[in-house]
This record gives sequence, structure tokens and C-alpha cells, in this order.
Amino acid sequence: MTAEFSFTPGTTLPNGLGRSGVIHTPHGDIRTPAFVVVGTKATVKAVLPESVAGVGAQAVLANAYHLFLQPGPDIVDAAGGLGAFMNWPGPTFTDSGGFQVMSLGVGFKKVLAMDATGLADDDVIAAGKERLAHVDDDGVTFTSHLNGDRHRFTPEVSMRIQHELGADIMFAFDECTTLLNTRGYQERSLDRTQAWAARCLAEHHRLTEERAGKPYQALFGVVQGAQYEDLRRKAARDLAALEADGRGFDGYGIGGALEKENLGTIVGWVNSELPPEKPRHLLGISEPDDFFAAIEAGADTFDCVMPSRVGRNAAIYTLDGRFNVNTAASRRDFRPLDAECDCYTCANYTRAYLHHLFKAKEMLAATLATIHNERFTVRLVDDIRASIDAGRFAEFKAEFLARFYSARR
Repeated sequence: MTAEFSFTPGTTLPNGLGRSGVIHTPHGDIRTPAFVVVGTKATVKAVLPESVAGVGAQAVLANAYHLFLQPGPDIVDAAGGLGAFMNWPGPTFTDSGGFQVMSLGVGFKKVLAMDATGLADDDVIAAGKERLAHVDDDGVTFTSHLNGDRHRFTPEVSMRIQHELGADIMFAFDECTTLLNTRGYQERSLDRTQAWAARCLAEHHRLTEERAGKPYQALFGVVQGAQYEDLRRKAARDLAALEADGRGFDGYGIGGALEKENLGTIVGWVNSELPPEKPRHLLGISEPDDFFAAIEAGADTFDCVMPSRVGRNAAIYTLDGRFNVNTAASRRDFRPLDAECDCYTCANYTRAYLHHLFKAKEMLAATLATIHNERFTVRLVDDIRASIDAGRFAEFKAEFLARFYSARR
């Protein structure tokens, strides 16, 4: 890590894995654990960047594949980088495009939590979907979902795109497999991702020197290995040992499809192998029970589209669980979405009003629901961080989960 990027560990949980801390970037600090709000195409759908700041978000993540297609990384670079382009002053992340290897390849889109019971198929594809990504040992050929054009991503291409996008933290290009792939394919994929990681690291250092006038961009390696303990541990050890010109990764991402019930266990395998002085990002997680499990197992930051995506479809998070505001129960309900929430939406609008907006198909519905859901998620992780520092993580976990999931019992 460099003078422009570093990680300071804080309070550690008794298990030796979970912790608080601070990630230092050229565009500001990120107090961890932290939820990173997703703005896939350099925008958090339906809300202004100022509103993203208003919900307490410390950082935003965008996607290299989508920004490569539109508007193009050269335009973002010319604008001064991702943050300047979208008028976001804080730290930024970019995903490498590796997730699209899976989502476009097998058609599962954003679904990472799967039930793989009794299934194993290396040619799996979602029903009714067309394969839009084809993997080989050198890289991936994508068919654009926008216009059908064919594009080629290699580790070097992903690094060039992400350097032009200019995020503070970026990820090595990896192959994201599904839980339905066979053990043999997972082993071959892991070797491929390790080889790509080495190429990413070398190209990252070359581009860092070539673009010496730009703020330093940290590169995280991505740990794959699906549900297999030996593969996850091997991937973590191999990435931690990887160096180019005497320098290794600045941090690590934990990627791939995960069985929900084993999420904490898998994250724990990985983090017990990774160097504790570097930050760890868990890709694609946002449900409350998943946060507690992952943080306890040592994850520092998270990102997921879920709070905004379900919000646009009228699903609302509250301390007493999730509910749909477009159902008849909310039609004459003049309470806020959550009486204990401090967001802009809850301070100014009622369930009845949002019910009306969704029924009338007004765009403001998505805006107000997204503001609330993002605030709920950011605040939850902030509260978990505070509980770690206060020495009451276990108590807070028990209290919160008992209340949030009480309606399911």
C-alpha cells in the first residue's frame, strides 16, 4: 500500500476476524465496516449524488463493463475520473467486469445466492436466456446487451478501462462461476483467475507509472473458489503471495456465488488466510443477516444493488422487517415508512403518499423509496461498526435480528 492508500485496523472482535477500521484513499477516508452504495452506470438510479451523500454513504461503486459500453472510459477520464464525472466528491470503487462473465454467460443476472442442491453442470444457463459471454484462458468475449456488438476483455483491457475510470479502489479481472459448475470446472477457473490476477497486477503497476500525475488507484485481488473450503483457502493464500515488481495487492475482494447459509463460514475461511493489515471487500451482499455474518467473519466493506432495486419495486426495509408499500395496507396509512428512521423520506412523507406514487407510476416513488432503503442499509452497517467499537456486537446482533425477522416466526 502507498502513502495515498492504506488501511488502519481498529477494534477486533474476540474471534480475531471481525473488526472496525479506516480505509484511507486519495478522495477521503472510509470508516469500516461500511456499505458502499452501487451506482452501476455512474449514477445511483433515481437519486441525485447529493442525496447519496445525504443517506450517509461514504463511497460509491460503478461497473467497468457498463461504463466501457456507455459512455466509454475515455470520456470519463477526460472528465477527471468517475467522481468528477458524476459529481461525487468521496471515494469510488469500480468492479472489473468479472461479474458479467457469470451474469451474461449464464443469464442469472444479479442472482448470486443460489440453491445448488443436487445440481452440477458446466454448461448451465438460465431458462430462456442466451449466452452473451464466452470464457477462454486469455480473457472473455462479450456480446453487448445494448446493440449486439462483440467486445473482448482481458486482464490488461480491464486494467486500462479501470485506470481511465479513475476509481480509488478497483478489482482484478476474475471469472465469477456459479454454484452449479462442477468441482473440476471450479478448479480450472481458479487457476485461470490466479493467472489473470498476476497479469492485472503487472499491468496495474505499468499503468500507474504511465499515469503518474493521477491519484493512486488501489487494486484488490478477487478470491473465488465457490463453496469449497480448500479452493477458497488456496485462492486466498495464492493471491496474498502474489507480487509484481515487489508489490502485492492493496486489498482483497471476496467474490463468487455463495450459499446463503454458509456465507459466514466461507468468508471466515478466506479471511483467516488473508493478511490482516489489508482491507477486505465482500462483493454483492446487502441483507441484514448477511451483514452480521460477514462482518463477524472479517469483511470490511460491501456493495449491492439490492436496496435501490427492491425500492424501485416498492419493497421497503424497516427495523421490523421488509414490507411492500404498494399494497392495500398502506393506502390510508399516514405514518412514515419507519418511525425510527432519520432519512429525508421518513421525515417528510407517509406510507399513503408512497402507495399513491407507486400506484400512479410516478417517478418520485423510486426516488423516495431508494433514499429510504439506502439510508437504512448504510445506517445498519454504521451501527454494527459502532457496536464493535463499543464492545457490544453480539448483543446488538441478537437484538436487531430478533426484531427484523420477528414477522417470519
